[in-house]
Amino acid sequence: MKKKRTKLSSYNLSLSPLSLSLSLSLSPSPSLSLSPSPPPLSLSLSLSLPPPLSLSLSLSLSLSLCPHLIWVCPSKSSRYSCRIFVSLSLLERLEPSGMDLFAYKSLLFLLSFIGCRATKTTPPVDAVLGKNVTLKPLVYNPSFNAIVWNFEGDNILTLYPTSMTVSESYKGRVSINRTNGYLTLSSVKSQDSGDYTITILSTTTETDKITLRVLEPVTTVVIKSDVPKAVEHNSTVVLTCSAKGSFVKFTWLNGTAKIVADGKRITIKDEELSTKLTIVGVLRSDLVGPIFCTAGNKLEIEKSAPFNLTVYYGPDTVTITPPLVPKYVLTGSNLSLSCAAVSSPPATLTWYHGKKMIENKGPVLTLATIEKLGLGKKAGEYTCTAQNSETGRSLPSSPVSFTVMEPIVGVKISGPSGTLIAGNSTANISCQAKSGSDKSLTWTKDGKPLTASSRVVFSGDMTSVMIKPLQKEDNGEIMCTISNPVSKEVASHKMVVNYGPEPVTVTGVTAVEVNDPVKLICSAASVPAANFTWKFNGTMTSAKTAQFDIEKAVYKSTGTYTCEATNAVTGKTMKANHILSVKEEGALDDGLSDGAIAGIVIAVLVALAAAIGLIMYCRQKVPVESPY
Repeated sequence: MKKKRTKLSSYNLSLSPLSLSLSLSLSPSPSLSLSPSPPPLSLSLSLSLPPPLSLSLSLSLSLSLCPHLIWVCPSKSSRYSCRIFVSLSLLERLEPSGMDLFAYKSLLFLLSFIGCRATKTTPPVDAVLGKNVTLKPLVYNPSFNAIVWNFEGDNILTLYPTSMTVSESYKGRVSINRTNGYLTLSSVKSQDSGDYTITILSTTTETDKITLRVLEPVTTVVIKSDVPKAVEHNSTVVLTCSAKGSFVKFTWLNGTAKIVADGKRITIKDEELSTKLTIVGVLRSDLVGPIFCTAGNKLEIEKSAPFNLTVYYGPDTVTITPPLVPKYVLTGSNLSLSCAAVSSPPATLTWYHGKKMIENKGPVLTLATIEKLGLGKKAGEYTCTAQNSETGRSLPSSPVSFTVMEPIVGVKISGPSGTLIAGNSTANISCQAKSGSDKSLTWTKDGKPLTASSRVVFSGDMTSVMIKPLQKEDNGEIMCTISNPVSKEVASHKMVVNYGPEPVTVTGVTAVEVNDPVKLICSAASVPAANFTWKFNGTMTSAKTAQFDIEKAVYKSTGTYTCEATNAVTGKTMKANHILSVKEEGALDDGLSDGAIAGIVIAVLVALAAAIGLIMYCRQKVPVESPY
C-alpha cells in the first residue's frame, strides 16, 4: 500500500579535515514507499583523507529492524538507494515495548556508525564470591537516550530516560545508578566472571568494556606461636599465619608498621596458604605489637586477631627521681625518692644506704622513713637495685647523696637602749639563734655590709659587734642574718645617734626694694631636729621656725638677721648671719645682663664679618680691564 511521501532531514557527520559518509543501498523498488519491513541493506563507509591518502570500506548485512524505522527510496532509477533518517525525536520514540530486542540492539549497532562513537576500556574489576560489586565505567552522558548493559553479548538491562527493562535472568540481581550509569550486581557467582559492556546512546555513542573476576573470599586468618613466652636476646620465636582463600598473599604487621625481613635475624617464608615469621634473638621491640597477619588477594584483605607474645626483658635503665638532690635537705621536708626500672615483668626494687639495705618496701623512699631509721644526719649515698625474676638479671641505680639538716629558728638581736650622742657614746650589739646547725652570721647596715674598721670591731664568732665612738653616720638599721644551707632568719635593731646642729646656713635675697616681700630660710643638720630662733641686729624676734618672712620691706628692714639652731639632746647651739639691704623703688631695675651684652657684641661682629665677606666676593666677580 502506497503512502504519502514524507520528507525528513538526513543525519550528517563531518570531521574536518576528514569526511565520513554512510549510505544504505537496497534492492530496486518501483516507487517511493514507506515500509515497515526493510529490504536487505548494503552498508558502505568511506573515509576521505587529504591527498594523496585515501581509504574505503564496505560491509553488507541484513537487519530485521523494528517497524518504527522509516525507509525512503526514490521511485524511478536504474539503481535504487535507500537512506535511513534518524533524529533524536525518533530515538525517543524507540521504546522496547512491542519491539524485538535483537532489532533494537541492531539499531544501536547501526547508530554507533551513524553518530560520533567513543570507546573506552575500564581496568579489570575483582569481586568476592557471594558479595556485591559495582561496575564503574569511564563513560557517561547525563543527556542519554538509552543506556545498554550487556554481558558476553547478552543483554542485562536497558535504561531509558523514563523507564527501564531488565532481562529475566538478572531481575532482582542488578540495579543501575541513573546519575552515573554504574551497574551493581548482588551476590555474584562464579558464572558472573567475564566481559561487561555499556553503550550510551545520545547525539554520540559511547561504549566501555569492563572485565569482572569473581574470587573466593579470604577467611580464617590465624596466628600461632611455637613458644608461649620468650626472653630478650635468648629466645628464638617462630610465628605461623594460615588462611583460606584463593591467590592469597600474606603480610606481617607490628602494630601498623610492616615487618621487613633482613634475611638474618628476621626471616619470612611464604607458602600457598601460610607464612612463617622467624625471629632469632628476639627483642622487646620485635613483638611489642600487637602483631597482625593480613591475608588477601587483589580484591579482599582479611586481618588476623591481634596476637601478643610476652617477651621478658630487663631490668635496665634503673633511675632515681629526682636524679639531683641538694647537698643539704631540710629536716621534715617532703622529699621523696622514686625508683623506676625498665623491666618485664616489673622488677623487684630494693633500697640501700651505702652498702646497708634499708627496710623499705616499694619504689618510693621518703625522708620521713630515712629520719625514722636515724639516717641522714651525716652525708651518705642512697641507691636502688632492680631485679627481674624471669630474666634473672639485676641492676643498681646511680647513687644519690645528701645530708639532712635542721633549720635556723629564733634569731634575736640586742643593742643599746639609752641615749646615744655622736662622739661620746659606744654601742654593743649581739645576735643569737635559738636552734640550728652549721650556722653562719652576717651583719648589714641599711642594706649594705657592715665591715670592720678602727671604730667597728666584731667578736671572733661574729655574734657581736662594738662601735666606739658612735658618729652621726651610725644612724640607721643594723641587721643580723643567721643562715645555714637549708634556711635563714633575720633580726634588726634601729640605732639612733644624736648629733648637731651642723652647719647652720641662711638662704635668701640680699637686697630688695621698698614694699617687696622677703623670705629667709635657715637650715642645720641635727638629730633630733634643731629648734630655731631669729635675731635682728642682735635683738631677739618672735620667729621660732626655720623660715623668717617680711611681708613688705621698709627702709628700716635693712640690717643683719641671725638664725640660731639648738639641739635639745646634745645641748649644742649654732648660728649664722644674713645681711639685707632695702632700696628705693626702681633702684634695682634690671639692666642688660653680662650675657646679654656679650650676645649683642657677638652679633655685631658676625654681621660685620658677613658684610666684609660679601664685598670681597663682589670684587672678585667684577672684571678688570687690561691697560693694554
